[in-house]
Amino acid sequence: GSKNGGGIKYLARHVVAADRLAMEVASLYRRVLPTPPAVEFASPEGRRLFAEALEGGTMEGFFSLVPHFQTQSEPAFCGLASIAVVLNALAIDPGRRWKGPWRWFDESMLDCCEPLHVVRSQGITFGKVVCLARCAGASVRCFRADHAAVHDLRAHLARCASSRDCHLIASYHRGHFKQTGGGHFSPIGGYHAGTDMALILDVARFKYPPHWVPLTLLWEAMNTTDKTTGFPRGFMLVSRQTSAPSLLYTVSCGDESWKSMAKYCVEDAPNLLKDESPDNVTTLLSRLVGSLPANAGDLIKCVVEVRRKDDGGSCLSKEEKERLLLKETVVQQVRDTKLFRIVQELQYPKRLRQAHTKNVISGTVVSEGNRQANGVDLLLPATPSEKTLCSPNSTNEAVKYPSSTDVLTVLLLVLHPGTWFGIRDERVKAEFQSLVSTESLPDLLKREILHLRRQLHYLTGCEGEEACQEPMPLSP
Repeated sequence: GSKNGGGIKYLARHVVAADRLAMEVASLYRRVLPTPPAVEFASPEGRRLFAEALEGGTMEGFFSLVPHFQTQSEPAFCGLASIAVVLNALAIDPGRRWKGPWRWFDESMLDCCEPLHVVRSQGITFGKVVCLARCAGASVRCFRADHAAVHDLRAHLARCASSRDCHLIASYHRGHFKQTGGGHFSPIGGYHAGTDMALILDVARFKYPPHWVPLTLLWEAMNTTDKTTGFPRGFMLVSRQTSAPSLLYTVSCGDESWKSMAKYCVEDAPNLLKDESPDNVTTLLSRLVGSLPANAGDLIKCVVEVRRKDDGGSCLSKEEKERLLLKETVVQQVRDTKLFRIVQELQYPKRLRQAHTKNVISGTVVSEGNRQANGVDLLLPATPSEKTLCSPNSTNEAVKYPSSTDVLTVLLLVLHPGTWFGIRDERVKAEFQSLVSTESLPDLLKREILHLRRQLHYLTGCEGEEACQEPMPLSP
C-alpha cells in the first residue's frame, strides 16, 4: 500500500510540474478580431466594402499584393514580412537567389540594415524598415505622423490603392483597434472612399485576419510614439526604381561586425585625414588601408551567382549570360580605374603579383545561393581573355570574381565626398578627389557606386529622422 501511495504522490508531483510548464508556455490559436472598430474582410460587410471599393477603382493595388501576401515567419518579423510582400508585388528582382534557381524576396534575405537575430528578439523600427526597402532597391517616401496629417494619408492611400505601381505600408499601434499587442507593420490593401475605411492585410495572419478599419482611427494608431526610438510611427510609400539599383555589390550587416566598419567610414577615416598631413596620394592611401578594421571586407557583399537552364543542363540561359556579362563588366570597370591600380600596388607589389597566376578572393561572396565563410580566401584561376559560357565537355563556367582589391577600391569610391574635405594639402586633396570622383566612371559602375553610397547613408542614419529624408542626390 505504501508503495502504491508513493507512486501516486510521485505521479501527482509530475502532473503539477507538467501543469506549471503548460502555463508557462501556453499556446494560442488566433485571436477574435474586435469588431467594431474593425470589419473582417471575409464577413458579409467586409465583402460589400470590397465590392464597392472595387467598383470605385481603389482596389487595384490589392491584386498585386494578394498573390504575394504571406504570414510573418517569426512573431517579431512583421516589418520584414511587409517589405517582402511589397517588394515581390512590385516585381523587384533581388538579383540573388532565395532557394534553388529562384530569385525571390524572403524575410531571411532582408538583413542589410539590421541583423536577423536582432530583429527576431527585438523587432524592427520604422526607420530601419525604410532602410531595408531602399537597400533592397525600392524607391521609398516615408512620412512620420509628426510631419504629416490625416488628409495626407488619405490622399496617398487613395492614389496607391488605385495603382499597381505603389504600395503603402503602415506602422501603427494595435491598441487603437482594441487588439492585443503593441507596434505593428502591415501593407494596406485597399481603400473604401464612401466610408473612409482602409483594408489592413495583417501579416500576423496567425493572429488576426485581414480587416477594414476607419482611416481616421488608423491615423490615430500611426500617430503614436515608438518607445524604442522616441520617434512617432507613420507610413511609407514603396514603388519601383526606374532602373536596377545594383548588379554585383550590396551593403550587408549580417552580423554585428558591420558597426565598426560603418564607424570607420563615417568617423574614423575623416578624423584620420584631419590628424595627419600626407604629402602624396600613395602615402594617404597607405594610411587609409592600414587603418582599416579587420572586418573591412564584410561590409560590402559581392553577389556572384550562376544559374543554369531550368532543364538542369550545363548551359546558361540567355538571361543568365547577360546578367553574368554585366557583373563581369562591373568588375572590369573597377579594375580599369587608376585608384584600383594604386590600391593593388599597395596590397600586392608588382614583384609578388608576377609570381602568381591566380586571383585572390576574400570578404563575403554569395555564389550558388551559399554564403562563403568570412575571412576565407579562395584561389581561383585567372579569367581567360576568351571563355565559353556553355561547353558540351564541361559544366564549369569561368567567372570573373571580385578580388579583395576590387572590394577595397569600391569601398573607397563609396565613401561620401565630404570624407576628403579634411585633407590639408590642397594639391593632394585635388588629386585624391579626382581618383574617387564618380564623374569619370562608366555609367554601369557609377550607378553601382551611387547605390552603395545611398545604402551606407541609410544604414548609418536609419535610427532617426535621416531615414525619412529624401534619397541622396546623384552627387560626384
